[in-house]
Amino acid sequence: MLPGIVGPVAPMHGLGGAKDLPVPASLAIAGGTAALIVSFCVLVLAWRKPRYADPAGPRAGRPVPAGIARVVDSDAWAWLLRLLGVLVTGWFVWALVAGPDLVTNPVFGSFYVLLWVGIVPASVLFGRIFRAMSPVRTLNLLFAKATGGDPGRGVTAYPAWLGRWPAAIGLFAFVWLELVDPHSAYLGPVRTWLAAYFAVMLIGAAVFGDTWLSMADPFEAYSDLLAKLSPWARRSDGTLVFRSPLANLATLPPGPGLVATVAVLFGSTAFDSYKDTTRWVRFVNDLNGNVQLLNTAALLGFCAVIGVSFTIATRTTSVDPETGPEHRALPRLLAHSVVPIIVGYMTAHYLSYFVEQGQMTLIQLSDPMVKGQNMLGTANWSVNYWLSYHPTALADIKVLAVVCGHIVGVVAAHDRALELLPKRHQVVGQLGLLLIMVAYTATGLYLLFGS
Repeated sequence: MLPGIVGPVAPMHGLGGAKDLPVPASLAIAGGTAALIVSFCVLVLAWRKPRYADPAGPRAGRPVPAGIARVVDSDAWAWLLRLLGVLVTGWFVWALVAGPDLVTNPVFGSFYVLLWVGIVPASVLFGRIFRAMSPVRTLNLLFAKATGGDPGRGVTAYPAWLGRWPAAIGLFAFVWLELVDPHSAYLGPVRTWLAAYFAVMLIGAAVFGDTWLSMADPFEAYSDLLAKLSPWARRSDGTLVFRSPLANLATLPPGPGLVATVAVLFGSTAFDSYKDTTRWVRFVNDLNGNVQLLNTAALLGFCAVIGVSFTIATRTTSVDPETGPEHRALPRLLAHSVVPIIVGYMTAHYLSYFVEQGQMTLIQLSDPMVKGQNMLGTANWSVNYWLSYHPTALADIKVLAVVCGHIVGVVAAHDRALELLPKRHQVVGQLGLLLIMVAYTATGLYLLFGS
């Protein structure tokens, strides 16, 4: 991550390791896996029919109050969010282009903390927030208006077979910069990455329209994925509704590249937990090889292990050849169940980092040129290190986040299995997925607390 920009009290991702747990790490791991297994057994006994298979049923949701819907659906609200996105981006770009190459430059905290980590709570709470504020979407819209074109349509149609693969590649490019590039805390690589990002997004939008941004923009794709756990949704007719997160999650389109996208998000977080462990550092030192190359291989390996293991686990069952889906489609039809796990791991891994370094970034944003200015009135704020001063509470939150994420994932997978699998395979057919989720839980808790 970013060496040197975290305050002297808070370490990289906060405190709350194995030594801080009120119980040994082994018991936390055993308890977490036991909770997952018990939850599955309860589901098998009590949840006999799919609840989210009917689009006209629970998925439909409850319309929001007319006053709120009127505001949210208005052009003024949409342009207010676009303007806010442009202003925030402009402030960021000013610091990026004209600011000094120092770790106190707010660019690093804005990019790696407020954007990358902050997109999780923002999307879960408010829905597709990045899409609404995306500067790329705004630029594409303004360009289309200036030329008399339609921002939703490009030169040609976006190929359906490509799906979310561009987003998965973009997400991997970001986590590689963040976790592997030894120069990630210098402005040069960040400038290069963002220049390439804007160029690819704007050219792609000109060719394929806004569909390109939905499928290729790594931040928008990430936000839209997490927004499926928010209570905000729209019916097929565009009506704004409140919907239960599980019902909303069931509406995630299972297109190509979805498994790769969740594998990159999940695998990169696991790698971030592992790369600074004594075992990995010693292994790299003993090999005496290219550290960047080894870390790249390891990052790719973590993502591949998640993708391959999930694919194998979801295909260890039979489907009805007449009424069921294609067997090869099962991984992406069940991939929505990984989204709650990603949220759980992001919360466990980055909570104290986001809260404490996020406060530091807000302070630094008042002084984008690092000249001792107080342009936003936040320079005199102080960072609250409550989480780091209460490591046991932080450790408890981490365990709960991981376990709850997996339990919600099991519930989502169980409901989808009841919808997809023939009756004789509805329990046995889930055992492979349950086994891999138990392995994810145990490994994740070990990496967070026991490694």
